[in-house]
Amino acid sequence: MAKDRKKRKEIKRKLLHKYRLVILNESTFEEKISFKLNRLNVFVTGTLFIIVLIGLTTLIIAFTPLREYIPGYSSTKLKRQATELTYKTDSLVTVLNYTNRYLDNVRLVLRGDIENNQVNRDSLFEQYKLDPASVDLTPIREDLLLREEVELEDKYNLFERNIENMGTLLFSPINGTMVQGFDAKTKHYAVDLVAPKDTPVKSIADGTVLFAEWTSETGYVIIVEHQEGLTSVYKHNGSLSKAQGDLVKAGEVIATIGNTGELSTGPHLHFELWRKGKPVDPQNYIDFN
Repeated sequence: MAKDRKKRKEIKRKLLHKYRLVILNESTFEEKISFKLNRLNVFVTGTLFIIVLIGLTTLIIAFTPLREYIPGYSSTKLKRQATELTYKTDSLVTVLNYTNRYLDNVRLVLRGDIENNQVNRDSLFEQYKLDPASVDLTPIREDLLLREEVELEDKYNLFERNIENMGTLLFSPINGTMVQGFDAKTKHYAVDLVAPKDTPVKSIADGTVLFAEWTSETGYVIIVEHQEGLTSVYKHNGSLSKAQGDLVKAGEVIATIGNTGELSTGPHLHFELWRKGKPVDPQNYIDFN
């Protein structure tokens, strides 16, 4: 026990034993500066200095741009640019996929490879056909009251009638002679109209040009998207007067009659009409006479 006490006193004595640090002029041995030190305050001072140095280094690395010059740390600017490029790449991939689907649909329209799911509308009414002789057409009181009410409403609402369901008015693309009609069995999803070369081809309704380019089989082709899911296709044109993305009005000239493309046998217009992605007979919508 006494030995341990003696040892602790010896350690304490060494720690608190005072030393003098003297700085001398080497030539004259003149004393410039002197410090009284002991081992304990040197140890404490050194420890505090190291802690402060580590803290300052950490702050500099964490909160200043100087960390970018330290190997292993990435640049904040590069991180921001990488994030922006990631978002842009994702958006471009989405747009590319949409564009590819759009072009695939356009190719199918140009080749006429769309499966025809059109139903003969006349057959839909077969089951509802009735013999007029078996129907009592005598007006009833409720019918007369309804007619009077409708006439009264129309009388005072001349400018507020609902015209949304009156049907779509479509113009004939050209004044010509029809030489071949719509035939789903032979996959001729169009009507062929003959007219003199350079005859103006007009848009059947207001719309936006989806496609206006040259194709080897059908020559100059222009496709216009209209309201209510209608799309009109004009093939074998001699020239095009509209480009993709242009807005057109009903009756506006968009092309001229020509004889272009490998499948053309003379100046004519190969006109197709599509409704909600399915080919329909243009004669059901347009009077070509």
